[in-house]
Formats: sequence, C-alpha cells, structure tokens
Amino acid sequence: MSKATRATRALEQAGITFSVHSYDYDPGADRIGLQAAEALGESPARVLKTLMALVDGKPACVIIPSDHEVSMKKLAAAFGGKSAQMMKPADAERVTGYKVGGISPFGQMRAVPIAMEQSALAHDLVYLNGGQRGLQVRLPPRDAADILKAVVAGVIA
Repeated sequence: MSKATRATRALEQAGITFSVHSYDYDPGADRIGLQAAEALGESPARVLKTLMALVDGKPACVIIPSDHEVSMKKLAAAFGGKSAQMMKPADAERVTGYKVGGISPFGQMRAVPIAMEQSALAHDLVYLNGGQRGLQVRLPPRDAADILKAVVAGVIA
C-alpha cells in the first residue's frame, strides 16, 4: 500500500502535521468507518467518516464520527439549502477521484463545500481517510477543518 496519495500530498503542501496509519480494510464490513475504528483500536467518535451528498442537487462533503448517521435536514441547513440526499457511490467516485471506502476529504478532484460535525472538535486528534482503502491520517480536527475550509455545525442525526 502506498502511503503517498493525493490526500497526504495535499496535507503536506498545506504544512499540516499528521501521521499515517494503515489497517486491514474489510470490503465486506457492514459499516466501513466502524471497521476502521476497530482495526485501529480507536473510539468510533475519533475515527471520522467522509460521506458525499447532494445539497439542493449540488455535490457536498460531510465528515462525521463513524458511529453516527448524518441528518440530511441538518446538512442542508448547514449550507443554507433546502434538501440533501446521499450521493450515489459511482457519482461520489467520479466527483472525488477516490474509490468508495477510500474517499478522503483532502485532495478531491473537485472542490466542493464541506461540513464537519462540531463534536469532532472535542478531540485532540482524529482519524480521516488518507485517500485509499485501509489508510487513515491522524491530525488535530481544527487543522482538518481549517485546511478544508469546512463549515463546522451539528450535522448528525
């Protein structure tokens, strides 16, 4: 597995301090984020999942703890929209340039608005996908929010 991805290069170019952690990715896992947390021996609240959605028909990214679900109503409101829905996996791969299970908020092919669940900021360090299946980057959540220019809001159900 390569530890150099578009995501890790984007973090390096931004001057963000992070560490890289790999784990055995299980494509058959019911909930990929929870499987990553378990494999890393971390609390699911610290292992964040990156989801792609459509807000008023336009692509958006949302980052939430792996043990929660996103509230579509709250996500739409975070961007001043009326409605939100999950993006189809094939569309998410096309927009981000990453494979489902390896979608990182960093280094996506297209810049899209990003929302981060506010409870993630309660942790010193969090894990986010590093741009491929089985690869996570660990960094302070405030650094992640800043580099992503994320809207920090309550977006979980």
